[in-house]
Amino acid sequence: MEEAKGLVKHVVLAKFKDETPPDQIEQLIKGYANLVNLIEPMKSFHWGKDVSIENLHQGFTHVFESTFESTEGIAEYIGHPAHAEFANQFLPQAEKVVVIDFKPTVVHT
Repeated sequence: MEEAKGLVKHVVLAKFKDETPPDQIEQLIKGYANLVNLIEPMKSFHWGKDVSIENLHQGFTHVFESTFESTEGIAEYIGHPAHAEFANQFLPQAEKVVVIDFKPTVVHT
């Protein structure tokens, strides 16, 4: 197996509060996506809603994935004022959140 050199994925699982309206969730997602334009170490952003038929989501409904060039880049992102401002809007609307950072590993068979 070969760990990607420097590359780090930042994954956020979220369940929004029932009282958070869909248009507000949409605005939060647009704000999250815009961070890639404001914070240099953030190289890409993808998101989606749970579509699994396994029913193992534990209530989480949304997945957000960002790519960074290094763990130092994630540290810079977390400390960036634009991230702090966004988190202050996002977190109060979330019922629960899980964050995982990992270095992708390629498996050669």
